[in-house]
Amino acid sequence: MSTRYGRSPGGYLWAIIEPLGAILILTIAFSLVLRSPPIGNSFILFFATGFVPFGAFQTISNLIARSLRFSGALLSYPVVTWVDAIVARLLLNSLTQILVSYVILGAILSLQADPVTLDLVPILEAMALALFLGLAVGTLNCALMGLVRVWDQIWSIVTRPLFLASGVFFLYDTLPKVAQDILWYNPVLHVTGLMRRGFYPSYDADYVSVPYVVGVSLVMLFLGIVLLGRYHRQILTS
Repeated sequence: MSTRYGRSPGGYLWAIIEPLGAILILTIAFSLVLRSPPIGNSFILFFATGFVPFGAFQTISNLIARSLRFSGALLSYPVVTWVDAIVARLLLNSLTQILVSYVILGAILSLQADPVTLDLVPILEAMALALFLGLAVGTLNCALMGLVRVWDQIWSIVTRPLFLASGVFFLYDTLPKVAQDILWYNPVLHVTGLMRRGFYPSYDADYVSVPYVVGVSLVMLFLGIVLLGRYHRQILTS
C-alpha cells in the first residue's frame, strides 16, 4: 500500500478518486447527448454498475501482470517465490477494489431519489468473477510479458477497445445481432451484465453465462501457472 499510494499526495484516497472521477466524466458526457440511460433513470448509477466491475478486472489483471517486475528485489531471496508476489498483489488489490466498489456504489445509492431494490447474489457473483478473471488474465500476461518482450505493447493495442466492448455504457440486448454474436465471447461483458442484474430487478441479462467466464478464467490461469512454474527463473534473470 505504501509503495503504490504513499508517494503521491492524497495517498490511498486515489484508489477511490480515480474510478469516481471516470464515472462522473462519463455521466456528464452522456447526459449531454442522451435524454435517459439505457435502463433506469440515473446515468451515474448505470455507468457505475458497469465501470466498477470492469475497473476491478482491469486493475487486478494489470497489476498481477507486472507483479514479478514490481517485486524483483524481494524475489532475490530464496524464501520468497513468484507465487508469493502474485498472491500478495491479488489480496491487497482485491480488498482495495471491494472497498472502492462499496464506497462508490453505496454513495451513489444514498443519493438516489428513487429507492433501488438490490439483489446481492448477482452483485457478489459479478465482483468475484471480475477478480478471478483479473487473476487469470494477469497471471498469463505475467508469463507472456516476461517471455515475449513486445507482449506488453501487443496486449495494450489488442485490448484498447475492451472498454467499449464490455458493456460499460451500453446494454448487450440493444446491440444488433451481428455485434451480439461477436461480443458474447468477451467474458468481461458477462460480468458487467451480471452486476446490472443485481441493481435492476427488471433486467434479466439472459445472455450471461457464469460457467463460460469461470471456464475461460480456469484455462488462462492454468496456462499462466504452467508457464510461470517452468520459466519464472528465466523471466527474473532476463
